[in-house]
Amino acid sequence: MGRRNITHVSDFILMGLTDSEEIRLVLFTLFLLIYLITVLGNVGMILIIRLDPQLHTPMYFFLSHLSFLDLSYSSVITPKTLDDLLNSTKSISYLNCFIQMSCFIFLGGTECFLLSSMAYDRYVAICNPLHYPIVMYTRRCCFLVFGCYLIGFMDSFVNGLCMSRLHFCKSNIIFHFFCDLSPILALSCTDTRDIEIIISTFAGSSLVLSLITIAVSYVSILSTILKITSTSSKQKAFSTCASHLLGVTVFYGTLIFTHLKPSKSYSLGKDQVASVFYTIVIPMLNPLIYSLRNKEVKNALSRVMQKIK
Repeated sequence: MGRRNITHVSDFILMGLTDSEEIRLVLFTLFLLIYLITVLGNVGMILIIRLDPQLHTPMYFFLSHLSFLDLSYSSVITPKTLDDLLNSTKSISYLNCFIQMSCFIFLGGTECFLLSSMAYDRYVAICNPLHYPIVMYTRRCCFLVFGCYLIGFMDSFVNGLCMSRLHFCKSNIIFHFFCDLSPILALSCTDTRDIEIIISTFAGSSLVLSLITIAVSYVSILSTILKITSTSSKQKAFSTCASHLLGVTVFYGTLIFTHLKPSKSYSLGKDQVASVFYTIVIPMLNPLIYSLRNKEVKNALSRVMQKIK
C-alpha cells in the first residue's frame, strides 16, 4: 500500500440543505413547526394510551412504543438541524456525529421490527379473534417489544464497529444535514467495500425479515377478510389495518429508496429530500395517521379531557 496522510478527524462540517439564507429561514420555520407537532402528537398519544384504561390493549401498547420511537427519532436529528439552519458554523464533533448516527440506526432498526410486531398483532386479531387474548398476552407483548429494541441495538452495534474502522484523510465536510451512513462512507479514504458488504448484509437481512413478516401477516389478513360475508365486518377489518398499512408503506418506501444502494451512488438532492421525509416528516405523520382515522383514540381523548375538566 502507498503512503497515505491519515489524520484523526476531531470534528465534521455538515453542509446542510442549502446555502441561501432566505431558504434557510423558511426551512427553519417549517421544521420547527413540524417538530412541535411531532412532540405534541407523540407525547399526546403516549399520555392518552397511558391515561385511558380502554386503550390498555396490545395494539395500543405497541402504538405507544411507536410514538416513543418517533419522538426519539425526530429529537436525535431535528434540534441539530434547526441549530445549523440558524448558524453559519455547522460543525459537529466526531463523537457527537458517531452518537447521532448510532442512535439513528438503533431507533430505525427498532421501528422496523416494531411495525412487524404490529402487523402480527393485527393478524392474530383478525384471523384468530377468539384466541387473541390468549396469544397476545401481556408477557408476550413485552417480549416482542424487547426483541425489537434488542435487534435495533445489535444493528447499531454492528454499524458502530464497522464505522470505527474508517479513516478520514481527505476532507471532513459531510454533504448532508445529519450524520447519515452513506455520506460518511463516501467521505472516508479507507476502502469501504468490505464494510459496505457487512453493513448491507446485516441491515438487508433485518429489513427483509421484517418485510416478510409484514407481507405474510397481510396476505393472511386479506385472505380472511375476503371470506367475510358481512360488508360492515369487512369495512371494520379493513379500517383496523388501514392506518398501520399506510404507516408501513410510507416508512419502508423512503427507507428502501435511501439506503438500499451503494454509498458511492449517494445523490445530494434526492437523498436529502428522502432523508428529510423519514427523519422529520414521518415522525409527525404517524400520530396523525393512527389517531385521525381511529374512533377509539378520539373517544379516549374525549374521556381524558372530561376527566381533566
